[in-house]
Amino acid sequence: MKHLNKLVALLMLLGLSSQAQDSDNTWAISFGANAVDGGRVSSASSIKDQFSQYFDSKQYWSILPSVSTLTVSKYVGDNFSFGVTGSVNKITKLVGDRIYDSVSNTSTYPVTNPGDLSYYAVDGVVKYSFMSLIKSNVIDPSAHIGGGYTWFGDASAGTINGGFGLTFWLSKQVGLSLSSTYKHSFDDSRNPNFDVPSHMQHSAGLTFKFGAKDADGDGIYDRLDACPENAGPKEFNGCPDTDGDKIIDKDDACPEVAGLAAFNGCPDTDGDGVMDKDDACSEVAGVKALAGCPDADGDGIADKADKCPTVKGPKENGGCPWPDRDGDKVLDKDDKCPDVAGTVANQGCPEVTEDAIKKLNEYAKTILFDSGKASFQKQTFPVLQSITAILKEYPSAKFSIEGHTDNSGKEATNQKLSEERAAAVKGYLVENGVAADRLTSAGFGQTKPIDSNKTKAGKANNRRVEVKLVK
Repeated sequence: MKHLNKLVALLMLLGLSSQAQDSDNTWAISFGANAVDGGRVSSASSIKDQFSQYFDSKQYWSILPSVSTLTVSKYVGDNFSFGVTGSVNKITKLVGDRIYDSVSNTSTYPVTNPGDLSYYAVDGVVKYSFMSLIKSNVIDPSAHIGGGYTWFGDASAGTINGGFGLTFWLSKQVGLSLSSTYKHSFDDSRNPNFDVPSHMQHSAGLTFKFGAKDADGDGIYDRLDACPENAGPKEFNGCPDTDGDKIIDKDDACPEVAGLAAFNGCPDTDGDGVMDKDDACSEVAGVKALAGCPDADGDGIADKADKCPTVKGPKENGGCPWPDRDGDKVLDKDDKCPDVAGTVANQGCPEVTEDAIKKLNEYAKTILFDSGKASFQKQTFPVLQSITAILKEYPSAKFSIEGHTDNSGKEATNQKLSEERAAAVKGYLVENGVAADRLTSAGFGQTKPIDSNKTKAGKANNRRVEVKLVK
């Protein structure tokens, strides 16, 4: 065994110059035990005799009970690998030349012990694997050829080799390997220490593949790893998925929070179709148009900003419906008379009726002034109050107060007096709550009589105040 260390060193040196084991693990090293068939395959004269006792290990095999073979190999592509094998053994069973018995018509092959004959061999091996052809990840049959040099005691010779092998891969990188190789020597004789007979060599051992790079240690080789510097599962070709949402981090817009593919990995907690980072109400389902916030009444105003979240209303009124205090179906915002029921046609204000105009003028005819003056007689104030009350019933209506006189006196004087009396009525009404912009006053003097100025009664009718609706 003292030569084994030298042999291992030599094989390692030779192996470094050979090619790859497979496309991932570029190198392989195998070690185990070998058995040398003592030459029956070469001493027999017929193929039948050569292989009839192929597995007769007790009679023909020399086995060294220790690690006695070492192979270093490298893959070169297309299922081929090249390696160098070194082996040591002790030949305790050497098969002699055939002895033929003519009486019994049988042949025998004597086996002798040449005295613990030393055995050393270094072989180059070109191997072809059939593993991909049979589409298996475990069973790896192979064939190999090559050549080498063998020391048989004091004798040595080159050999041409060929054989078959079988490896059972226990894991991605560890396998149990078996092989059987025929080594053909060109020596004609079979003398110990003088010749190297052609022979069979069998081996069994463990094979370890190595050399593949896995920088992130995720069990996926860099060559196949889409993210070779960041550990990730096989299902994502080695790329990490930190939040476990089945979207790899490099494609995940929210890599630390589980989300949906529709949102590039970002979450939508309330399931309203708006991702959380854009959702102003991420815990409550809402509508997209309102940044994910709910709108219970469907008025287009988010509940949190809606003063009336359960009743539809316009944005201008804070989401509440416009009021209609007087119930006239004209909203207060459009109602010029929000506290008095009116008509839509009159913008929510009541329309002045003919009866109201008739009543106003009946009252107006009874307004009494001091003679030749614009001051009211005392008994006129209840009449003025009645006129005021009627005008307040129509808060948007506008009226004209017109003054008239009879033809007594000068025309200019009468004109002035009519104007002053109309203005006095207007002034009273304004002082008692009728908006000034609703009233105008005018005097017509004696120009518009309604009766004859030849009688006392006619003159009394012409001295009058009229109230007219301004349309």
